[in-house]
Amino acid sequence: MAKEQFASNTSDRTITQWIKALIVLFIGLVIAHLGVALFLLSEMGTDTFTVFIQGLARTFGLTVGTMHVIVLILLMGVMLLTTKGYIKPGTVVCAFCGGPIIDLFTWMFGGYINAAAILPVRIISVVAGCVILSLGMSVVINSNAGTGPNDLVAIILSDKCKRLQFRWVRILCDLFFVVLGYLLGGTVGVGTIIAVFLTGPMVQFWLPRTKKIIQGILKESV
Repeated sequence: MAKEQFASNTSDRTITQWIKALIVLFIGLVIAHLGVALFLLSEMGTDTFTVFIQGLARTFGLTVGTMHVIVLILLMGVMLLTTKGYIKPGTVVCAFCGGPIIDLFTWMFGGYINAAAILPVRIISVVAGCVILSLGMSVVINSNAGTGPNDLVAIILSDKCKRLQFRWVRILCDLFFVVLGYLLGGTVGVGTIIAVFLTGPMVQFWLPRTKKIIQGILKESV
């Protein structure tokens, strides 16, 4: 089976096609951040990228939110200068809409899933969160409208590393973020380790399945 390539030229899209693609992306973003919220509400460890952001924030004496925005802007700048076909309008949507969506789901489910919940509920929340996050990520990626700067790291490296499938590249990237973040002072929990080894393979599982559906919606090759 041919290795998935993620870079694409969308310059010939019409305004209508872009609107449809961005709607699909936003739906995927909502699904993905439902997964993130479930993961965080379990309080069994933060996601891999947040460990990295926490470590940087503690190192430079900034808030996690401020450091998150700084890192995302830096990543987008580097990618704009060094790559082609990855930074798109949806990248900006992902960068700035994710936080409010997580806050909404946290408000909705925070009374049911939290540190006081029984352990099986928290474990199910972590695993379900990873699966739902991966599903949403596959929808965002297959919209071909852009994806979050932090997720683009694994996507770009996957395209560059011809012999490694996306799942292995994603696991390596997540491990890098976790190890470096931990060394800088970030918090690692059981849920973090689950996310490292489950997210990449689950995204690769969902990609071909959501691609067929999204091709039908957009009526174009994605």
